[in-house]
Amino acid sequence: MARKAVAQELSRERILEEARQLFAEHGYHALTMRSIAKSMGYSHGALYYHFKEKAELFHALVADDFKMLLSQLREMLSRSRLGEVGQLEKLMLEFIRFGLEHPNHYEMMFMIKDPELSRYSRTEQAQCMDLFATVVRPLIARHPESDKKLYSLPWSLFMSLHGFISYNIQNNQSFNDVKKLAEWHVRYLCSSLEGISAS
Repeated sequence: MARKAVAQELSRERILEEARQLFAEHGYHALTMRSIAKSMGYSHGALYYHFKEKAELFHALVADDFKMLLSQLREMLSRSRLGEVGQLEKLMLEFIRFGLEHPNHYEMMFMIKDPELSRYSRTEQAQCMDLFATVVRPLIARHPESDKKLYSLPWSLFMSLHGFISYNIQNNQSFNDVKKLAEWHVRYLCSSLEGISAS
């Protein structure tokens, strides 16, 4: 009964919220379940009620982050017409906004260098890329020999966005700091799409 009482008091959501900040400050390998629990004022047993190990806790964070991102992108897409350049512009700008408004989330989702950890986000990363590709491919399909670019071009555009976000995160820039530059970057990529896909 005591264990259940503690577990109810220390919610899954609170563990995720505080663990995210700790991972951002100290890195994955510097932390243990014991140190995470200690920083929260609990025994590590309280964490194990919700998560069997640190890797499971990390994966839960990443999965929640991708769920939030995909939900935002899908909601935005539902309000615009499929197959238009304007829709792609909105999608790309929304992705940049997410990354710069949630830098700790984005780093865990897309910038983890440790192979052991990056494998936890591969499925979610693929879902994100697939959603992006569903918007890009109808635009590519209008051009000759489009089948050769249906996979490479969405990936190239996605990497252009990732580079923009990563650079600005490393320089501690918020979305508001670079909003005009982000809008220009997105417009440039989209305006270049016809020339790239037709070449």
